[in-house]
Amino acid sequence: MEIQAIQKYIHTAPRKLRLVADMIRKLSPEKALETLRFTNKSAAGDLIKAIKTVVANAKTKGMENINFKSVEVNEGSRMKRFRAGAKGRARPYKRRMSHIKIVLTDDLSDKVQVTRNKKEDKKEKK
Repeated sequence: MEIQAIQKYIHTAPRKLRLVADMIRKLSPEKALETLRFTNKSAAGDLIKAIKTVVANAKTKGMENINFKSVEVNEGSRMKRFRAGAKGRARPYKRRMSHIKIVLTDDLSDKVQVTRNKKEDKKEKK
């Protein structure tokens, strides 16, 4: 079984979020939360919120022994801004926003499907 949550329009650049997301992809959600609490990046706070949301969704569905299937950080829309330049000119820049998509999977359901397939294969051989 898979559970996903999407956090949209986060006011942090995707590049900054991806640096932090790469650290936690291969960890369990509990270890990822613990690691992010001690990470000295402002993007860690946004990922903590997203992971807590997905874990809460999984617990309401009754899932146990959960792991990350995917952690995606995609680019959202951009806000156009400008800074004052020399001689009354404007220097444009863009404030980037991000979307975070986290998918959790239940290991037990995957293992059950694999064992069922092996049993069916044995029956077919006989």
